[in-house]
Amino acid sequence: MELAELAKKVSEKYSETDKKSGPLFLLAVFFEEAGELAEAVRKGNTEEVREELADCLFMVLSLANYYGVDVEERLVEKYLRDDPSSRWDLPS
Repeated sequence: MELAELAKKVSEKYSETDKKSGPLFLLAVFFEEAGELAEAVRKGNTEEVREELADCLFMVLSLANYYGVDVEERLVEKYLRDDPSSRWDLPS
């Protein structure tokens, strides 16, 4: 399934709930899930990382849908057509 199709299915199922929740609530839940992902990575627990990545992606798609952002298109533009890696502050 393409990311755009997945975003559409998430929108169809959850957009009414997301509208009632509002963007700040959605963002807060994303932050919570990102914290849980950080903890799973810190522990090195692959199954928990898997779960939390799914939760984070779900929240990203919910926020993208809320704002009408085609996140798949933007990912392709920003990271595949362009290459911002030269500007990243990577560890030596």
